[in-house]
Amino acid sequence: MATKNKIKTHRGAAKRFSLTKSGKVKRSHAYRSHILTKKTTKRKRALRKNGYAADANASTIKKLIPYS
Repeated sequence: MATKNKIKTHRGAAKRFSLTKSGKVKRSHAYRSHILTKKTTKRKRALRKNGYAADANASTIKKLIPYS
């Protein structure tokens, strides 16, 4: 009897993305880790907020994190 293999989660993607209850892919903004002195307070504050992955990329990301 053949067993169905589990898909391995892409650990890099799992650390960067998560799924909402409605199935959207939640992500954080880039450019927030270093060289913050030249960035305005308004820009840094906006980068703290989460965003959602584009629909074009969402299906690919969902395949990388199958069990989340």
